[in-house]
Amino acid sequence: QVQLVESGGALVQAGESLRLSCAASGSSFSINAFGWYRQAPGKQHELVAGISSGSSTNYLDSVKGRFTISRDNAKNTVYLQMNSLKPEDTAVYYCNQGVYISGKYIATNVWGQGTQVTVSA
Repeated sequence: QVQLVESGGALVQAGESLRLSCAASGSSFSINAFGWYRQAPGKQHELVAGISSGSSTNYLDSVKGRFTISRDNAKNTVYLQMNSLKPEDTAVYYCNQGVYISGKYIATNVWGQGTQVTVSA
């Protein structure tokens, strides 16, 4: 069974950058899609970015131009580079293994434990 372990969350100031990592176990990493979700207190879970097995990507409108999702199949790791962070980016960020159906990222029940990102004003 695949396990996902996130790291890289921290407390930063607005305008700074962070890179989150999601390390996956298992031998099928390269054929799977992955997504980064976030959940802020009192808000719904939302998909921040997704990446297909062929490295096609999609992003939440509010992070376009600031966040970049990427993958390293040799390291079984997915990254989320977050630049120009804003207080509204504060949330717990979760990695998910999913699928793309008709160009839309669909989450499965394979989740990491989450990593906290806090952006102070």
